[in-house]
Amino acid sequence: MRVVLFVFLLLPLMYLSLEVFYFQSAIDPIKYIYTFTGVVAIVLLFCTTTLSLIKAKINLIIYRRQIGLFAFFYAFLHVCNFIVLDAQLDIDFIIKESLDKPFVYLGMMAFFMLLFMAITSIPKWYAQYYQYHKAIYVVLLLVTIHFVMAQKSLSMAQYGYLALIVLIAFFKLKQRLKF
Repeated sequence: MRVVLFVFLLLPLMYLSLEVFYFQSAIDPIKYIYTFTGVVAIVLLFCTTTLSLIKAKINLIIYRRQIGLFAFFYAFLHVCNFIVLDAQLDIDFIIKESLDKPFVYLGMMAFFMLLFMAITSIPKWYAQYYQYHKAIYVVLLLVTIHFVMAQKSLSMAQYGYLALIVLIAFFKLKQRLKF
């Protein structure tokens, strides 16, 4: 099952590669990569937190680490797109953009928190740092704000996405308060 999940979680990358390099259908490939990798990362992050909501019916908790690491992978691609393709490795530009645009700053904060969680997800370290993994809720809040602020205007699909985030947050809060 882990191999099937691994292949399934690579499908967005395969699709992105085909769209950008083969079909070349994106008018602005850098923006397309931003949006695509960001959305995939956010969706996977929310999937990791919703697994505990459905564990009474379908227990998929054993796959949470794998899904979480793939969420980090897509977030890493998102940040690499900014640093390599957009900023072209210009450190001054990266720092200026990070400080001038609050949504970039929030995204960077969320990324470094995710980086810490990815590094400490090694079983030996997880036992020592698992309590810090609860920061995933802060990360989810930061990336949701990052996503909304990065959009010039929100479409109906994005409003639906935000409604889903609020719904998941409501059920997670309800679950937390129940315990």
